[in-house]
Amino acid sequence: MFYYLGGLLKNCWGPGRLLQSYTVLIVLALYTGFFLTRTLLPKCYALLPSDRGREFSLTKEAAKGKPTGAGVVFITIFTLLSILFVPLDLLQVGTLVLTWAMMLTGFLDDRSVSGWGEYRKGLLDLIISLAMALLLADRLRLDSPDGKLSFWFPFITHSVNVPVWLYIIITTIMLWMSVNTTNCTDGVDGLSASLVLLALITMAIIFYIIFGHVDISNYLLVPHLQGGASWAVMTFCLAGVLMGYLWHNAYPSSVLMGDAGSRALGFYTGVCVMMTGNPFMFLATSSIVFVNGGMGLLKVALKRFFHITIFGSIRFPLHDHFRKNHGWSPTQVLVKFMIIQILITVVLLGIFFKIR
Repeated sequence: MFYYLGGLLKNCWGPGRLLQSYTVLIVLALYTGFFLTRTLLPKCYALLPSDRGREFSLTKEAAKGKPTGAGVVFITIFTLLSILFVPLDLLQVGTLVLTWAMMLTGFLDDRSVSGWGEYRKGLLDLIISLAMALLLADRLRLDSPDGKLSFWFPFITHSVNVPVWLYIIITTIMLWMSVNTTNCTDGVDGLSASLVLLALITMAIIFYIIFGHVDISNYLLVPHLQGGASWAVMTFCLAGVLMGYLWHNAYPSSVLMGDAGSRALGFYTGVCVMMTGNPFMFLATSSIVFVNGGMGLLKVALKRFFHITIFGSIRFPLHDHFRKNHGWSPTQVLVKFMIIQILITVVLLGIFFKIR
């Protein structure tokens, strides 16, 4: 909205043109998101449900009784600010709607007395992920110069065309996995939000500097994303509101994001990964989330459906293993996991973008 307002103002008021600067919009979205969330979130504590304590979690008793479901506040703020600051296209509008829908399913679970079952939540995640996959396939195919969908990979110079049906399957799996691994990582104060924040800032910078810039994207042999700058504004906006939430979630936390936050954050992160055109980008931005939560999901699935036991001596999520078996404090888990993620991000981005 502000972008188009700037177009109207610049003819009669020179400084109005600044509202059409993506750099200015990024700063406004980031700081407004942070200060609004930091200020409004504590005022909503009384309206939020109380945490029931996550089963089998080491922090079950510490979290029990705290206000949870804060995602309903900061994801709603993110959605409204995106409408204000981002020059939205149809794909971005759909992303906002489905991210908010993912948040809503998580919030309804947070406020449920007994909690929703795993299969019910998994099915809803799958439906929303499939809807997003269909939207991505439709819009990206229309925006493609040759009308085809493609991925780019390291070690390969040219993009690889992908059939629509395969793209939809890969995207649905990616989004579902991102939602559930992020949710599983939400077990230590500040951990999931901090790791997602690193991923969001990384992808926002990539959208703005690489995919949104014709010359740089051509030089690195990656597809140019015409709306790369606007995706950067939206992603920085989510980073801002997440910082505002982290202000109150830092150890020892006074509020929890609940499924309302973790599922929506995982969903949006997955969408950003697919927008880069390289599904392996998830490893560069969120490998700790994948290992921490994903290996636990794999372990449970193999045990439950195939009676196969793997990682028998390792507790999952992995943050519980290091707290229980190695005596790490919540702060040690947070700091060390973030350091490892930064190291992985730097090396994988170098490989992805330079070894082509």
